[in-house]
Amino acid sequence: MLQVMSSFTVPFLLAPTKYFPKIAVTATSFNFNNRKKRVLPFVWQLRRKCKESCLSSYALSSKGDWLEINDEGKEEFIVVNFYCFVFIKDPEEEVTKHLSFMEGRDIHGRIYLNQQGINAQYSGPKKDALAYVRWVREDSRFSNVLVQISSALNGHVFPRLKLRYKPSLVQAKGGISHLPLLDPSMRAEPLAPSEWRKRLEAVNNTNNSSHENSNPSGILLDVRNGYEWDVGHFQGAQRPDVDCFRATSFGKSESEVIASDPLAAADKERTDILMYCTGGIRCDVYSAILRKQGFKRLYTLKGGVSHYLESEGSVGWVGNLFVFDARLSLPPSTGKPAVEIEATTMLEGSLDDSFAKCYICGSQVSELRHRNCANLDCNLLFLCCAGCVESLRGCCCSECTSARRLRPVLTGHQRYQKWHNYRDFELQSL
Repeated sequence: MLQVMSSFTVPFLLAPTKYFPKIAVTATSFNFNNRKKRVLPFVWQLRRKCKESCLSSYALSSKGDWLEINDEGKEEFIVVNFYCFVFIKDPEEEVTKHLSFMEGRDIHGRIYLNQQGINAQYSGPKKDALAYVRWVREDSRFSNVLVQISSALNGHVFPRLKLRYKPSLVQAKGGISHLPLLDPSMRAEPLAPSEWRKRLEAVNNTNNSSHENSNPSGILLDVRNGYEWDVGHFQGAQRPDVDCFRATSFGKSESEVIASDPLAAADKERTDILMYCTGGIRCDVYSAILRKQGFKRLYTLKGGVSHYLESEGSVGWVGNLFVFDARLSLPPSTGKPAVEIEATTMLEGSLDDSFAKCYICGSQVSELRHRNCANLDCNLLFLCCAGCVESLRGCCCSECTSARRLRPVLTGHQRYQKWHNYRDFELQSL
């Protein structure tokens, strides 16, 4: 007897009896009505009814073959990040080609293309995830792209795939289509991680020995958001006074020196500006902005912090690395060179996390990982100690605890789902 347990109705289902003698099949997330959007391989969990309960797993391949999966562990998932500034004559056609390649592959994430290039962050089973990036690199325009890969221990870290044309590969005030990003000379000079490490040490040593120098020879610039700095940063970097990259205004002050702008008093001709961000793309964009502002000596960390931690370890880095996916925070990582396209592994710990404080009470937090305010209409991303999480029921302030759309307190590394999941639960509880 074949039993089908699912959130949808299946009118008829017949699988090869040689694989499934008297078994129960559990099926989820399969679209029978739209063949173009179905995701293969489609995994069925097959529980054999026997004296000693055991679990076997099979997958239906794109060729229609049933393949047994090793039941000693889950399929390995990875996260892939890359970007490339290159002219794309017809980005809409390029999007269509990429969507076509994605058919039948289990990939979630954000992949944007336009006339200036591509920006991709996605997760998937190792086989599918690597197949896509290898296919991309077969195109001569993207053959030299730096690919960065990390582990996703709990499966997908993005809810779905968004692959489309987008006017700006990075969100910045006023857009970026007018910036000369396709001209490498208009962007900062990229430094290999080993060279960055030497420059970083030199800048910090010079600045530490001359505290009274209002016009230092080198400035370390964190081109991320303030909440990213809160969980980890390079030693000597000032916390950005913004919570959205599009609001970044370093080097744009013209009339007066602003305390929150480390470039306000910099000599545009002589001062070395060392810029870093998570993966490198924001630095490339902002260096083009600074170049137009007249800054001459601009340097970026090639591949961003993630590439540095793979190459140099946590030397000079404090805390964890904030990432824009379900993981939110990663400890310093290491692994094989990114050009080999292999999954990375994790290092333990960090240099010092005493800088990380609870947003509410100011005490030191025990975990370098943000949470969202339980009030949906606030949704603030903040660090919080265990005591304040309990007393304010996951909210960022007392006002939010009485909000109309209040979500339950999450435990562990859970992330909030769409509001209807909690709204429907509230209605059922009445």
